[in-house]
Amino acid sequence: MALADAARTPWWSWTWPILGLVILVVYFVHGQGSVLHVGEAVALVGTVFAAVFHAEVVALRVGEPFGTLVLALAVTIIEVAVIVSIMIVGGTETASLTRDTLFAVVMIVCNGIVGICLLAGGLRHREQGFQLLGANAALSVLIALTTLTLILPNVTITTPGPTFSRPQLEFEAIVSLILYGSFVFVQAFRHRDYFLPVCPDEGEAHVSPPPNKVALASGGLLLGSLVIVVALAKALTPLIEHGIDAAGAPKSVVGIIIAALVLLPEGLASYRAATANRLQTSVNLALGSALASFGLTIPAVAGISLILGKPLILGLNPMEEVLLVLTLLLSILTLGTGRTTVLQGTVHLIMFAVFLFLAVAP
Repeated sequence: MALADAARTPWWSWTWPILGLVILVVYFVHGQGSVLHVGEAVALVGTVFAAVFHAEVVALRVGEPFGTLVLALAVTIIEVAVIVSIMIVGGTETASLTRDTLFAVVMIVCNGIVGICLLAGGLRHREQGFQLLGANAALSVLIALTTLTLILPNVTITTPGPTFSRPQLEFEAIVSLILYGSFVFVQAFRHRDYFLPVCPDEGEAHVSPPPNKVALASGGLLLGSLVIVVALAKALTPLIEHGIDAAGAPKSVVGIIIAALVLLPEGLASYRAATANRLQTSVNLALGSALASFGLTIPAVAGISLILGKPLILGLNPMEEVLLVLTLLLSILTLGTGRTTVLQGTVHLIMFAVFLFLAVAP
């Protein structure tokens, strides 16, 4: 979205949700069909972009760093709702969906989004800077959340396999909320300056916030778009699973598709910020979305698992653990100087390619 367009509501931002709603009505009345599948997929992608557009309008109204927080929360709500809806209607085969999606989120954000942003920004601006304290704060929380969620279940002994016992899962949900809540408090209030651009006038677009009327309209359209996205994703899930089975790909690809879908618009927003020499905003968006995914998804999914008695597998396999540890180590080195070039972007993109290749051919 061009931020200058935030003072008005473009036609496509409300047309896509309406189209999605019409397709859902047809789906519930007439059932599935090949043509309808295509319409569902197109409407889903369009409505996701519409939802993020409205989230950006609201974000522009509230300002930084609250703006990136609004975007992260909007994307995470989509992700949580899709996972939970699939878990409720699915059987034991959905037990590892949360793990696969969260692992994919980390790899897509820390390698895919960060990599392409650093590469594109470095090619255009040679070298870029960001707030080291803010990036390190976000990364420290992300390391704690990923380790406690995706690696710790493999070494606990109360239950067999990569799972938590009921008390352990409850404790993990509480810890995740506390960690994410602490980060939000630091980002939005206590140390807000850590997440603002080093040089506010350098490369930043000065755009007037939208009127309250436009922001309120976008808030309502955002909520409606989120509901429609969840319903469309739920309707398409059987088709996606059938296609993966037909291709002989691992079940974990479903998690990658979900993560890629919900992160695509935010990834584009991060890319636009990086190429406009606003790397601080790009880093805030990328790391903020990953943190929100863990901090909000784990409590929600854990609650559904405990209430409905649904099995939940969280621990990664050894190959995935290696990729996760390597990604976090590279992120520490990349975000540990406050300056980036094309080299860091290239390294992270290579890691992303390795992740995608091994996901299909483990």
